[in-house]
Amino acid sequence: MIHYIIQTIAFQVFFLLVYDVFLKNETFFNWNRLYLLGTAILSIALPFIKVDGFKNVVPQQYIIRLPEVFIGDKPQLNTSQLQVETINTQSQNILSWELLFYLGMVLAALLFIFKITKIVWLLSQNPKSKIGRLRIVKLLNSSAAFSFFNYVFLGEQLSQAEKDTILKHEMIHVNQNHSLDLLFFEVARILFWFNPLIYMYQNRMTTLHEFIADEQAVKHQNKSEYYQSLLTQIFDTNQISFINPFFKQSLIKKRIVMLQKSKSKQVNLFKYAIIVPMVLGMMIYVSSIQNVYSQQKETQNVEAKMLKSPLIEKIQAIKEQIQVQGNANKEEEHGLNLLLTLAKSNTLNESLIKEVQDYSDINNKTPLMERISDVFNQIQVQGNMTTEEELALKELLVFTSDGFNDPFFNDVIQDVSVPFAVIDEVPVYPGCEALSTNEERKKCMAEHITEFVNKNFNTKIGKENGLVGRQRINVMFKIDYQGHIVDVKSRAPHPTLEAEAIRVVKSLPKMEPGKQKGKAVNVMYSLPIIFQVAEDKPMQQKE
Repeated sequence: MIHYIIQTIAFQVFFLLVYDVFLKNETFFNWNRLYLLGTAILSIALPFIKVDGFKNVVPQQYIIRLPEVFIGDKPQLNTSQLQVETINTQSQNILSWELLFYLGMVLAALLFIFKITKIVWLLSQNPKSKIGRLRIVKLLNSSAAFSFFNYVFLGEQLSQAEKDTILKHEMIHVNQNHSLDLLFFEVARILFWFNPLIYMYQNRMTTLHEFIADEQAVKHQNKSEYYQSLLTQIFDTNQISFINPFFKQSLIKKRIVMLQKSKSKQVNLFKYAIIVPMVLGMMIYVSSIQNVYSQQKETQNVEAKMLKSPLIEKIQAIKEQIQVQGNANKEEEHGLNLLLTLAKSNTLNESLIKEVQDYSDINNKTPLMERISDVFNQIQVQGNMTTEEELALKELLVFTSDGFNDPFFNDVIQDVSVPFAVIDEVPVYPGCEALSTNEERKKCMAEHITEFVNKNFNTKIGKENGLVGRQRINVMFKIDYQGHIVDVKSRAPHPTLEAEAIRVVKSLPKMEPGKQKGKAVNVMYSLPIIFQVAEDKPMQQKE
């Protein structure tokens, strides 16, 4: 939603800039009307338009999404946990913005209803007559003049000559349905009440309507008399944004200047051609951006499909069970070896099928054996495996026997992530190389990371973002087979905290990679961070 709003506003800025610089002073009033109305609609519709032919016009390597930058505040920290301030949850912030958005729409709609009510009240309180398709409303004790659709409101204090002039003018508004243009912008003001450009569009359209009506009206009247009608009135028209006022003080000078202006040369019509490359550029941008989004969505759909695969879920259950218990007994290892044989076999023989069946029929199976049997049963049910399922099975079985030295697993070794809890040799933080056991190195790494985060975390985010209270942040990252910090992800109640946690973790130094069966591997790591801000204590008064 936010991205759509940003695109819409950006397009409107470009369209209005072109209008003000190149078109506003031309006397092609009907073309300008079409331009304002058309570009207003285009700016709202363009973000939804996707042209397949434009998707790859901009090479994807040049489409870069810049990261958000957040600044924060630093709290008191201890050596085991980071304590930083936080405010309300992200969901609460989103809810607040949604409430503000809908509240603004409601207020804008109420204002519109109030304006309509004023028109209806004038219709009900004043005498009416009819001239052709015009309905004349006589405004008592007034010299105002304006129109709304086919209703023309005329103050009774106007002279008959002035009324004749005004009727010719207002007839143009009625015949060309100018009220529809203004009502379109009035509805847009309700939906986009926060966007000042909509108000600018409506203001320019109102001015343009007067130019159009003046141009047509003076064809049937002496110009000097028409100027006199504009200049000798008491301007008391109520300010209603979707009526066409004849006497509007802020417009009088512009209208007179435009009436005296020479007709624009026909060659200047080529100025409108500038909209063609502008719209094409916008369509290319939107289509390219949507292509990026569609690719991301497609990737997410593939990942979601993988997660929904019954076989992948059962393979994941085996991984989780191995991580929980840390090792496997002989029967469990036998089941894993059967899975390995099954994965390597191009065809199933009767001997392997019987072994699998006998394994599944064992009574009093352990939790891990149950999960292995579930995988056997799922493979039997679906008959074959997808490429994703085969890779998931390989990533599980690489931990069995001598998988890290088996060429069969070469395509997954660099991608497989070994849980920190079961790794043979944990990654080594710089300065911890002299320690010999895994436990010592784990402890050393935890202490160094805690110290590093305490030292480098930008802790001004609290006061600058109004953060208060205590909240947990979970950071997941991977130490890859080269010792680099990669795939950093963060979950927190506030995006500022997420961004800062990711920044700090990404800046951790390169480490000696973890090893499994003597091979350097990727290792997953989880880092909980607790954010807490101390409340400001009131200053004690001196006695």
